[in-house]
Amino acid sequence: MLGDISGLLIYVDTSDVREGAVEELKGAITELVEFIDANEPQIVAYSVYLSDDEREMTVVHVHTDAASLEYHLDVAGPAFRKLADLITLSSIRIYGEPSKRALMQLHDKARLLGRDDVAVHGLEAGFSRIGFDRLRAPTG
Repeated sequence: MLGDISGLLIYVDTSDVREGAVEELKGAITELVEFIDANEPQIVAYSVYLSDDEREMTVVHVHTDAASLEYHLDVAGPAFRKLADLITLSSIRIYGEPSKRALMQLHDKARLLGRDDVAVHGLEAGFSRIGFDRLRAPTG
């Protein structure tokens, strides 16, 4: 069964790892991922990748809707400050339609961690085989 992906958001950011910071960054990443896993049950996926030479970091997360991204930025936002001395953010790319509030939060995050390069790419066409109804957090 194909799912409606009109609300799906995919977040991708890329950062340069500061000289001599990779080992501390690895510890900070592990803590951040554990925190998000424990505190954000609505997030579909959250992954951090390091390039082979460990000079570039890419973060990818998937949300079923704009509210999930907002929640992530509210809950994990304070933890981003811990990364400020370890990375220089190059860009944030959002695939889907974030809320105006989330977009403002993303610009704030980009300025905090590096360069304010945030771009949104709207959905043109697609499908998903993920059962979104099973992934949504209960309301109420």
